[in-house]
Amino acid sequence: MRNWEATFQSWIKPVSDTEDQKIQHAIDAVKKALAKDAVLNQFTQIYVHGSYRNNVNVRLNSDIDIGILYTGDTFGFELPSGKTKYDFGLGSPDTSYDLFRQNVGSALYSHFGFASVTEGNKAFKLSSTSYRVDADIIPVLVYRFYNPDGTYMCGVEFETTSGIRIINWPERLMANEHWIDQHYENGVSKNTKTSRRYKSVVRIIKRLMYEMADTGSLAAKDVSGFTIECLVWNVPNYLFDAPTWSDMIQKILGYLWSNTRTLEACKEWAEVSDLKYLFGSWGDSDRAIAHRFINEAWDYIGVSK
Repeated sequence: MRNWEATFQSWIKPVSDTEDQKIQHAIDAVKKALAKDAVLNQFTQIYVHGSYRNNVNVRLNSDIDIGILYTGDTFGFELPSGKTKYDFGLGSPDTSYDLFRQNVGSALYSHFGFASVTEGNKAFKLSSTSYRVDADIIPVLVYRFYNPDGTYMCGVEFETTSGIRIINWPERLMANEHWIDQHYENGVSKNTKTSRRYKSVVRIIKRLMYEMADTGSLAAKDVSGFTIECLVWNVPNYLFDAPTWSDMIQKILGYLWSNTRTLEACKEWAEVSDLKYLFGSWGDSDRAIAHRFINEAWDYIGVSK
């Protein structure tokens, strides 16, 4: 019988120093590509998001998610009922999202070559080399949600190549114009409150997911690492207090299994940013995918329900 305690202990570690260097090389390479374009060099800000930024990436998933944020006079917004953009002094945009995305693509193709860059529905995929890891690069605009008094909360938005508009809330823009990554801050807070066990548990379950996927589990292939991170974030802190990793994982999987059987039990669960429902806004299909994975994970490690 497999020694799951020893396995879980080996899975809590983040990426190695060598892998970390390859990730940083990918980030630096994208910065150099954009710097060659005068407009992109002046009106973009590069930020890292996803598992690497939140320190929950694992050795089997050492890719990087890079956002290219446009900082000019083009941004999305939502206004209070009865208000127009003129009430808040909003002018005309200086570009369009389509043009911005095209410019980012041109800069990437010019610097890396067409063989190394592939345009997907959401992101440009930069392939890995012996020097850098794979990178998903998403051009995004600021998205402002205005309050009646003129203050606003910020997220980011982008459009897929199929024309679907997507708004995410990884950050808030405060009054002093300082960007705060709320997903990151909440993850750090959860990790502190659980004696630094939250992120270790996320790594364990993500490693479990990849191993199951390699054995042919469709449930593991359907669920995302982001979903796992959010699921674990919604677990009560007291369940992280266990004498062994095996006990902890069993308790946490048990809680997730019980509370994802129906949408009613988890409909108010939030993403780690606490700005968006994990399941509520997308309906029941994502909840069902998560529950199916948790169910198979229980069986995979040999725990009776």
